[in-house]
Order: sequence, then structure tokens, then C-alpha cells
Amino acid sequence: MEGGGLQDLDARLQALEKRVYSERGRNSRPVKCAESLARINTALANTANKRERVKILHKKIEDLLKYLDPQFTAHIAVPDAMKLEFILAEEDFLCSQAALLEQVNNLQPLLDSNHIKAVPELTTKVQRLSQIHIKQNGQSEELSAEVRRLIEEYNKMMFLLSKQFTQWDETLRKLEAPKQGQPIE
Repeated sequence: MEGGGLQDLDARLQALEKRVYSERGRNSRPVKCAESLARINTALANTANKRERVKILHKKIEDLLKYLDPQFTAHIAVPDAMKLEFILAEEDFLCSQAALLEQVNNLQPLLDSNHIKAVPELTTKVQRLSQIHIKQNGQSEELSAEVRRLIEEYNKMMFLLSKQFTQWDETLRKLEAPKQGQPIE
């Protein structure tokens, strides 16, 4: 795949060189763009190294970039006392963050343990167990529903038996009352 991409890039570069140099009439001698750019870069570097002022300018480029940075003006405009006030205002937050970082640092050996590193290997087992758990949850819900139904049936049966015994007790009392000489209620 890389070889094909490299060949495509080379073909595109040759087509570009052909377009650029054919307009100027340099078809007699093929010139590579990369080689030309390398020669130009070398010539510019040699010229820059010969001139003292250019050397000084190259050394000061870093300072120029620093001065061009938009945050540099904020750095100059805010006095050190104000920066200290900013830091002191956020002292509680910074302390809490430092404590959290220390806690994470203390727990780092646990994160690097073999148990954590073995998690990808255990995912298939966990997935299998979770499927079993889901299946067993469904079965337990079915059993719970069945137990509830049986308890309701039991309660109905007990209510009906209790009602029947109450009726029999009433009937018995009515039948025994005349024998004992008591008035019937």
C-alpha cells in the first residue's frame, strides 16, 4: 500500500515538474523540485551564516515570538502582587486539587496491578456471567409471581374456610340453643 502511494506521489511530482519547467522551455534538462529547493536552502543558510546581522536576527527570533504572543502583554500588565492575590484566592481549590492528585498518585500501584491489566481477558467471562445473571433474574421474577399467586390463593382459601366455619358455628349454636333452653339470637 505504501509503495503504491509513493509511486503516485512521485508521478504527481513529475507531472508538476513537467508543467513548471515546460513553460520556461527547460525540457532539455530534467530538474527535480526537491533538489532545487535543497540547493536554495543551502545557499540561503550559507549566506545567512556569513552575515553577522542575520546571525543576530536568528538568535532573536525566539524573543520576537515571545513578544508577539498575545499573553505576553497580560504577563507584563499584571504585577506580581496581583498574581499572588489570584493564587491566594484559589488556595482552597488548589489544596483540594493537590490532595486529589496525591490520592491518585498513592492509588497508582493499584491501577498498574495485574488485576487491572487482566480486565480485557476477563470481559468474556463477565459477559457470560451477566447473561446468566439476567436469565436468573427473569426466572426469579417468574418464581416471585408464582409465589404471589399461590399466597393469594391460600389467603382466599383461608378466608372461605373461615367464613364456612363461622357459618357452621352459627348453625350449630342455633341448633344447640333450644336444647339448652336459651333463647335464640
